[in-house]
Amino acid sequence: MLFLIILSCLVIVSLSAVTEKTKYTTKYDNINVEDIVKNDRLLKNYVDCLLDRGKCTPDGVELKKNMPDAIETDCSKCSEKQKEGSEIMIRYLIDNKPAYWNPLQEKYDPSGSYKKRYLEAKKTEVNIEPIVKS
Repeated sequence: MLFLIILSCLVIVSLSAVTEKTKYTTKYDNINVEDIVKNDRLLKNYVDCLLDRGKCTPDGVELKKNMPDAIETDCSKCSEKQKEGSEIMIRYLIDNKPAYWNPLQEKYDPSGSYKKRYLEAKKTEVNIEPIVKS
């Protein structure tokens, strides 16, 4: 009986370790993506890092390392915070900074699959106008 309990514990620990390895680190989840979007100098530094045109911060190195896999797997290993942040950033770049987005897409998503999914989703988004009382 004790053997079964120990074996069960080992299986649970092993499975949780495997699950943790299938996710990206959350060490940098406290970075405010909206602050980066609002600061062109910071945004340019991240873009330059991703395009091998400039130095990378530690979080930039992590982003650069995980970017190809994240795009390919539709961010399946991302935390919720990472999914939200990447969505904010990519939507902003596509809509407002094509000079930044186009070379990133060329390098990381040459088929344009992410942009296609984004534009399709954007078509189905419903904007509700507030009711104005006269």
